[in-house]
Amino acid sequence: MPSIEKYKVFLDGIWERNWLSNNGPLINELELRLKEYLRLNHLLLVSNGTIALQLAIKALGLKGEILTTSFSYVATTTSIIWEGCIPVFVDILPDKFTINPDLIEAAITGKTTAILATHVYGIPCEVEKIQKIADKHGLKVIYYGAHAFGVKFKGKSIFEFVDISTCSFHATKIFHTLEEGGVFTKDPELLNRMAFLRNFGHDGFEKFNGIGINA
Repeated sequence: MPSIEKYKVFLDGIWERNWLSNNGPLINELELRLKEYLRLNHLLLVSNGTIALQLAIKALGLKGEILTTSFSYVATTTSIIWEGCIPVFVDILPDKFTINPDLIEAAITGKTTAILATHVYGIPCEVEKIQKIADKHGLKVIYYGAHAFGVKFKGKSIFEFVDISTCSFHATKIFHTLEEGGVFTKDPELLNRMAFLRNFGHDGFEKFNGIGINA
């Protein structure tokens, strides 16, 4: 926790501005500072890590089966179910606890649309092997990356090597904001889609771009 004195300075600013929700200056500042720290071009903050996973699934338009692992918090699986998809479990590497890429292809069926894997204890998934499989079978890839916040691979953020990465910034995480979460992508069109999804689809005051949610 920060010192209560430092926290009160932020509270004083909130009370002076009377801006309590919907993309206020503190959220914008944090997004910019996270982009600088992680050296990423595209990210959005959302209300929590579970919503981040659901937005990723929704933004990619996933249906059918999603390959995942049970070695993760329950929200990884329940987000798949909540979005109307079917989780199919693939075992983990015994020395890394991340999804075993050598077992992925055996689990792929005609209904498989994506892989949703979890980086564990600072150890990233074998992203190159997984992406090669995904490309071969036309699958999307999502990583839940709270354990890998700040981890680099080949000089870049591990969040770069995927369609969408997600994070929880819950108080139990290495980097946290008490609550909140984030979505990260290289694709500006995907980011734009998720930006509409997180705010009811608002495209101006009385215009809407699809169906969104309060994320």
